[in-house]
Amino acid sequence: MNTPIPSDTTHFPLGQQSTYRDTYAPELLFPIARQGKRGEIGLRGNALPFIGEDLWNAYELSWLGPRGKPVVALARFRVPASSPNLIESKSLKLYLNAFNQERMPSFEAVRAIIEKDLSAVAGEAVAVDILPLSMRPERRFADPEGFCLDSLDIGINAYQLCPDALRAGGKPVTEMLYSHLLRSSCPVTGQPDWGMLVVRYTGPAIDRAGLLRYIVSFRQHSEFHEQCVERVFCDILERCEPSALAVWARYTRRGGLDINPFRATPPKEGKIDISGWNELDSEIRQ
Repeated sequence: MNTPIPSDTTHFPLGQQSTYRDTYAPELLFPIARQGKRGEIGLRGNALPFIGEDLWNAYELSWLGPRGKPVVALARFRVPASSPNLIESKSLKLYLNAFNQERMPSFEAVRAIIEKDLSAVAGEAVAVDILPLSMRPERRFADPEGFCLDSLDIGINAYQLCPDALRAGGKPVTEMLYSHLLRSSCPVTGQPDWGMLVVRYTGPAIDRAGLLRYIVSFRQHSEFHEQCVERVFCDILERCEPSALAVWARYTRRGGLDINPFRATPPKEGKIDISGWNELDSEIRQ
């Protein structure tokens, strides 16, 4: 299913008054075609300059056991960046809430149903893990091993997208740069989205002040999480010309969900491997 964002948002679930269901309702899930926004940054068809995925963490999932006793769990969803659709976040929240009064025989039964439904909406196989509540994070996420751009003592006065701030030059380096100052807004409701942005690359040294100014320039920009990360990736790839690049954002939780997109240049041998994402996720997850 490849459904574009409608120009008339009266039928769009995000930002509308919602009636919460409490029994299984897969029809609540709403797809958004990726290609619309990808076209704006010059991407056409299936020839993408990156591989990656969108990692969702769900902290509010519950259903009834076979004898009616509630079960509370955590969930993780991995949506391939190559899927034709992303999944609208409020529709996913409503869908997960609809399990509340549904009797399910096991964790595996819940996992299989959610995996089937999310894969159908995304248009490609989505990996789903359902975890017991005992596996919830007990500590904050740590900063990655790299340089925090937020320590730079610079003046900034541009808060609209400014890719021209990006520049690079000099001898090739391999480094990781990150910032906690990423802020954008939902394109439908205008609600703010806050996140940490991580850039790992090999190539001519990226001007750090310029990269920080570029990140801050998203402050009044409206796009979904996945679209912002793809825009960052493509802008850096075009203007800084790294030989290898990975861009990752860990957004703060809203409505019991967080969305963390990862995009990286494909390995030169052509194998689809996202080990870099898994390593980075392990570094930060405590």
